[in-house]
Amino acid sequence: MSRPSDLEARLAALEARVEAVAADATAARHLAAARDRDLAEVGRKLDATRSGVTGLGEQSAARFAHLEERFARLERRLYHIEDGMGTGFAELRGRLDQAAAGQQQIVELLHEVLAQERDR
Repeated sequence: MSRPSDLEARLAALEARVEAVAADATAARHLAAARDRDLAEVGRKLDATRSGVTGLGEQSAARFAHLEERFARLERRLYHIEDGMGTGFAELRGRLDQAAAGQQQIVELLHEVLAQERDR
């Protein structure tokens, strides 16, 4: 059997180890709680970031839709202008043809007048 002084020393060493283990356990609990708080904060930040990115995506989609509508309106206006120009050019061509026909008549009349004067 062990001697009482040896037993007391062993008991004192065991108590010291238990106190160290208890301190380690307390520190581990504090670290775990801090980790849990950090993870919760990261989760909140991730949710906020995800929400922000989603908002930006929706905002960008809305802006692109608005731009697409504006481009569509612009294209419709350009087609309308092109149609008007085509009609205007056709009318101008018709008037120029009429003017050319009138000028040709004048030339023919002048030729007749000149021919009549030569014949005299």
